[in-house]
Amino acid sequence: MALARTYSVALVGVEGHPVEIEVDIENGLVALLLVGLPDTALREARDRIRAAIINSGEAWPHRRITVGLSPASLPKRGSSFDLGIAVAILAAAGVAPVAVLDRAVFLGELGLDGRLHPVRGVLPAVAAAAATGFREVIVPQANAPEAALIPGMRVIGAPTLSAVLRWIRGDTSAAGPDAAEVFSGNRRPSTAGPQPSTTGRHLTAVGRPALDLSDVLGQPLARRAVEICAAGGHHLLLLGPPGAGKTMLAERIPTILPPLEPAAALEVTSIHSIAGTLPPGSPLISEPPFCAPHHTATKAAIVGGGSGTIRPGAASLAHMGILLLDEAPEFDRDVLDALRQPLESGEVVLARSGLTARFPARFTLVLAANPCPCARAGSPRGGCTCAPAARRRYLGRLSGPLLDRVDVKVEVLPVGRVELLSDGRSAEPSSVVAARVTAARQRAARRLAGTSWRLNAEMPGSELRRRFAPAPGALMPLERAMELGEISARGVDRVLRVSWTLADLAGKPRPGADETCYALGLWLGVGI
Repeated sequence: MALARTYSVALVGVEGHPVEIEVDIENGLVALLLVGLPDTALREARDRIRAAIINSGEAWPHRRITVGLSPASLPKRGSSFDLGIAVAILAAAGVAPVAVLDRAVFLGELGLDGRLHPVRGVLPAVAAAAATGFREVIVPQANAPEAALIPGMRVIGAPTLSAVLRWIRGDTSAAGPDAAEVFSGNRRPSTAGPQPSTTGRHLTAVGRPALDLSDVLGQPLARRAVEICAAGGHHLLLLGPPGAGKTMLAERIPTILPPLEPAAALEVTSIHSIAGTLPPGSPLISEPPFCAPHHTATKAAIVGGGSGTIRPGAASLAHMGILLLDEAPEFDRDVLDALRQPLESGEVVLARSGLTARFPARFTLVLAANPCPCARAGSPRGGCTCAPAARRRYLGRLSGPLLDRVDVKVEVLPVGRVELLSDGRSAEPSSVVAARVTAARQRAARRLAGTSWRLNAEMPGSELRRRFAPAPGALMPLERAMELGEISARGVDRVLRVSWTLADLAGKPRPGADETCYALGLWLGVGI
């Protein structure tokens, strides 16, 4: 009997769990048995691994092979275990040394010819391995820049199974495209290698000018609302007729947001790594993401899920960034209401039989909607043919509990002739607005230092009333609104958060009655 052991990582949501791969080779009927809750893709690894080992010039052990994946109660999904299983089989057969196997983690999918194909979720998997105490990881060469983002981890990027075996055997004489490369964690593989991804202000299509807030003509109230939401992380509703600039404003919010901090960038990159949406050649997402799903998107596409492997949805892909729901009333009501929980908790919790996956989802929600089904209500030409009941049903798709969680509601009026025909030189560019947003966020960060919150929108209501109380007399507008039944208890907390953002933008130490009154008007949606 021959026994060998390697290690890999199983992902549940964005959390990685080390998996011990044990291989036992003994006399008996020739077979390869996989035990330990493998899914269909992992069960198919038997044929891939056998072909890869033979086509790599190694001998396949024609005996009974048992592969155990521990912990056995943890579901294992995907093809990233291929490399670890293949190395363990060869080590158990005595053709690969076992000295280095206890200190390394193996991740990668094997092709039939022995090549290593990239896999999803390498960044969170390597982070979990580093947290467990491993200091070396072997990954496909295409995944090496992503794995090298984890500090203190020695990354071996290999193009083929043969290159992995040569590294294990200590043979470093090979050179060229079939040689393994060694990178140190948190260091770029090469000076000419991939650069951080910029999914925000610097990302442009070929032949398309960069987005800038100065492209939006007029709309002073809406522009002010966008600045407030960017500074405090508040959710926004833009209501107005087609062509008024709702989508233009929403698309340009990322251009006034500051770059992601290193920890946040790694967290965002981990989510996109699991989803397989990392831009080619850009292992690190350093700008706030922007996600705008179509109104036909399903609940699983928005909040995540799936019948097989659980994938993050648009809410998680927009983590630390902007989630735009254009034509929001056209979304299914169940889809919109599914966002209520992540809007409060900042994460999506997906419960399945045998496991619970958690995905971060702390995004800024932007809803854009027309005033009625025909979209002509509020238009200068008029001509709306919608009955009052039809208008109520249309906007009623945005449920009251959802709108209760939206901090700022603004009516976007049609642009006048003067603004439309002007050259836009008077409109502030994104760089000017971004400077004010950054300064406001820095004031909030100094105030929230030592807490787990980074933005005003994240502060709980109890802290708003105790630790961060506004100036005396600032609550009078809220008291009158509560007496009239115009605002809920949740709405009071959200108005206070917006008032703190207004104070940060104005450079004031605490919000006063003016900030509270203005924030109340934004929450009520004056003019809507």
